Amino acid sequence: MKEQLEKIKAEALAQIELADALEKLNDIRVAYLGKKGQLTSVLKSMKDVAPEDRPKVGQMVNEARELIEAKLEETKNTLARKAREEQMKNEVIDVTLPSRKANIGHSHPNMIAQKEVERIFVGMGYEVVEGPEVEYDEYNFEKLNIPANHPAKDEQDTFYINKEIVLRTQTSPVQARVMEQGKLPIRMIAPGRVFRSDEVDATHSPSFHQIEGLVIDKHITFADLKGTLAEFAKELFGEDTKVNFRPHHFPFTEPSAEVDVSCFKCGGKGCRFCKGSGWIEILGCGMVHPHVLEMCGIDPEAYTGFAFGVGLERIALLKYEIDDMRLLYENDIRFLRQF
Repeated sequence: MKEQLEKIKAEALAQIELADALEKLNDIRVAYLGKKGQLTSVLKSMKDVAPEDRPKVGQMVNEARELIEAKLEETKNTLARKAREEQMKNEVIDVTLPSRKANIGHSHPNMIAQKEVERIFVGMGYEVVEGPEVEYDEYNFEKLNIPANHPAKDEQDTFYINKEIVLRTQTSPVQARVMEQGKLPIRMIAPGRVFRSDEVDATHSPSFHQIEGLVIDKHITFADLKGTLAEFAKELFGEDTKVNFRPHHFPFTEPSAEVDVSCFKCGGKGCRFCKGSGWIEILGCGMVHPHVLEMCGIDPEAYTGFAFGVGLERIALLKYEIDDMRLLYENDIRFLRQF
């Protein structure tokens, strides 16, 4: 038995000495000290040892175990230290090298323009309201005084999901939803993405953005509309900006108008930017049609209001003098980092 123990101890110590990885040490531990290890097998065979020799054999087994465990721990610490030193050597950082410049993004020109418009109207006491992009035909058309036979409902202009659901063609449905709630007065703008079946070119896209505004209160007149939009134009394009209203037709407003702003490049004298006219078309507006108020549960005899809508891309193109709308969506870093 003594020779067997000496042999097991010598073999274990020799294998530990040759081990060059922590995984190998663990295999050695299992082979000699595990449940089915060689030392454990010796202990299990103690029943075959004479009773008077068992204490001595047990002591020899324990001494061999302690020696092997001590050697395993010593070698484990040595290998762990070497592995750590190698890791530190491979992961060394040269602090004398120049640092890498952080590649930090920024807002898209569309979002810059939107935040600017929101800032102006929030400063006037307006609330920013959002609504669904997939909308019911009832809110996108019917409640805005656009009957079933109106050209705007032609499939060439509108993306239909089915007969009752469309991709909204304007953010006006948000206004209808707010009016239905009956919480008066209303001062709101509704920014968001809209969809129309347009061919892609320098000034058109099947997906673009609008910001529409709505005011409903007692004694609201066209003069309030003109004053609001004049102040908006000055805040957006400069203090010297003037506005010009031209009669127009929109189904949901009466009377309606197109609004031009004086060219902020030439001051209204006429240049290439304004095509020599001195004016730049900017948005559409008008007094809310009484029938629209009625359909949304508001008494047109007690309340009046005005609405307006401006293309967000239109503002970005003008404000940053971009000549092609497609540049906003091509994700060209060389273009976008200018903003």
